[in-house]
Amino acid sequence: MNMKKFLLITVVLTLLASCGSSDKGQLVGVKGKKWHPEKPYGMTLVPGGAFIMGKAGDDLAGIQDAPSKTVTVRAFYMDETEITNSEYREFVEWVRDSTIRTKLAILADEIGEVPGNGGVGEFAFKDADPDNMTPYEQYMLDNYSGLGETGFEGRKLNRDVELFFDTAEYPDEYYVEVMDTMYLPIEESYNGQRTWDVTKFKFQYSYMDIEKAAKNKNLRRKDVIIKEEIEIYPDTTAWIRDFAYSYNEPMHNDYFWHDAYGDYPVVGVSWKQAKAFCQWRTLKHNSYRKEKKRHYVNSYRLPSEAEWEYAARGGLQAADFPWGGPYTKNDRGCFMANFKPLRGDYAADQALYTVEADTFDPNDFNLYNMAGNVSEWVNASYDPGSYELMSTINPSVNQASNQRKVVRGGSWKDVAYFLQVSSRDYEYADSARSYIGFRTVQDYMGTEVTANARR
Repeated sequence: MNMKKFLLITVVLTLLASCGSSDKGQLVGVKGKKWHPEKPYGMTLVPGGAFIMGKAGDDLAGIQDAPSKTVTVRAFYMDETEITNSEYREFVEWVRDSTIRTKLAILADEIGEVPGNGGVGEFAFKDADPDNMTPYEQYMLDNYSGLGETGFEGRKLNRDVELFFDTAEYPDEYYVEVMDTMYLPIEESYNGQRTWDVTKFKFQYSYMDIEKAAKNKNLRRKDVIIKEEIEIYPDTTAWIRDFAYSYNEPMHNDYFWHDAYGDYPVVGVSWKQAKAFCQWRTLKHNSYRKEKKRHYVNSYRLPSEAEWEYAARGGLQAADFPWGGPYTKNDRGCFMANFKPLRGDYAADQALYTVEADTFDPNDFNLYNMAGNVSEWVNASYDPGSYELMSTINPSVNQASNQRKVVRGGSWKDVAYFLQVSSRDYEYADSARSYIGFRTVQDYMGTEVTANARR
């Protein structure tokens, strides 16, 4: 009898709640935050559409790895230029500073120093509430920028206090002790300069292998969570190793860190480092949006091979180059890209090595240097027959077991063939070259923006 009364009361309360709601009992759906599309800074919207991927004419090199095929890609944002030295340095400095802050906080905790005395205690952990943390905060607590397991997980870094890099401003001997671990030993320094030990600049991140999870439903969630740790400083020695019997020391010494090259494309970055940069950029953007109580944005990532070629064509079908073609000069006799023209006259296009990332005219999608300057990593594994097996909608072939990763677009040291939008090349995922850089993309929220709709 009591159970019947309980059920009756429940039904009455439910009906009363329904009568008092604003939906008048109708199905109106869950109302969330209003979504406002926002074009990321420095990116352009590439409308989705179909195009003929691969060689439109004869494959003069006879490689036969890019047969023509009609495919369709969805809309996405893409960086207007290659990622520059200045932009990548922001990533490097963030990792460096996070590592320093973590070491300072750990030392302060171990010796019992707290804020207020002006010393290392100012960098002590901010105790976090484990039950009320954002995903970004949880990520930070779990990773600590490459230090691995520290025993201090569950504590939050203090980023409100500025770091000191001038030795005259070091606040106490404990701060000196930590900073000393971040530089190369004195015996490895020269010309009176101490150099950062860039092997300490490590970035940790984790991601879910959704494709692996989808293909094997018996796997547990933890089985498809992949953790990565990677040294993120560019390999500047690539300028020396890539060219035998060649004097490239100035590029090795200055290219990445000097402000004179800040707007030039970053090179010496492996495919794995480029992937790590994408993860960091996503965290940086979503951290800001969380503070402003806005929706998260989609992850930044490397483009698929089909996305890259579609974007490079700029809406032109069956063209050899981003500007059309088949010539590499315009009607005024000027070269349209930075590459190795004529019979190896590097200076003929007014550049010996790379040029600023926004040099030369953009294509019809407002993308610069989709041909020449530096080749670009894409999120694809190289297989001569991959075009035969890939899907015709949003095609992507990226096998974890295949470490040969595709690079597209040609570079400052390549002949015109590799500048063609359909030409394919590859390098190994852990390799860094003086002529390979990258740019990122982000999925567009929605499907209504298509090239067809614009016509």
